[in-house]
Amino acid sequence: MNDRKIVLDTLKRYHTTYELIEHEPMYTVEDIEKSGLWQHENGIGAKNLFLRDGSGKHHFLIVIQEDKQADLKFVRDEIGSSRLSFASEERLEKYLKLQTGSVSPLGILNDENREVAVFFDKDLKQYEYLAVHPNDNTATIWMKTDILVQIIKDHGNSFDWISIGS
Repeated sequence: MNDRKIVLDTLKRYHTTYELIEHEPMYTVEDIEKSGLWQHENGIGAKNLFLRDGSGKHHFLIVIQEDKQADLKFVRDEIGSSRLSFASEERLEKYLKLQTGSVSPLGILNDENREVAVFFDKDLKQYEYLAVHPNDNTATIWMKTDILVQIIKDHGNSFDWISIGS
């Protein structure tokens, strides 16, 4: 079963409405911003950082709003971790079964062992909708923020809201 089918089947089980927009592959936030895909009156695009701690034993998915930069030292203190760095492509494949450019909070659906802790920027709470990939970078889904959070929690991964800074 492909990644997008897993995502769409999950959304169907939640009886939620969403908007799926197909497009050319988008590899960076800059590509998406140029495309206008993240323009929505009640929503914002989500930028995703897949991180590991200094020992490489703990992995984190940090979800922030599109126009923010994350200070990894600040995030480290917020989540109570050791030094943070970006995880390798191999780790991304191992834990979320995703490729670079396709990172999404919905990648948690591929985390069978629930090893990745998920943290959302508290500022995302103000938006009714988030734009995320359906685990491939050739589409964008606008979905309700609260449903996305519920899917992550129901899947069994740890989840929390944190401050990211500016």
